[in-house]
Amino acid sequence: MEDDERLDRAFLALADPVRRQIVARLSRGPATVNELAEPHAISLQAVSKHIHVLEQAGLVTRTRDAQRRPVHLAPEALERLTAWIDRYRLVHERRFRSLDALLAQDPAQQEDPP
Repeated sequence: MEDDERLDRAFLALADPVRRQIVARLSRGPATVNELAEPHAISLQAVSKHIHVLEQAGLVTRTRDAQRRPVHLAPEALERLTAWIDRYRLVHERRFRSLDALLAQDPAQQEDPP
């Protein structure tokens, strides 16, 4: 059940467009709260709250580098989400391939129209 809760927290965190933009920015490398706040018309406190939600979901981490506290993307968390999505995508792709094969065998599909 813990995996389900982790997935729930991650998907809920990513439901917000600001948090998705933060994750997208962090995919290019670590950044400070100030750097993450730049493109948004919201306060540093609001950005910090968004980062906290992403931290609670396990999607980002913070480290201390002298006076800086850069935020880092946690790629293993994104890989868990991707794996979950892929599992269902692959199931549906198999079903569509089976349907395609079945339709290819249907004699009604091969007859010439009158």
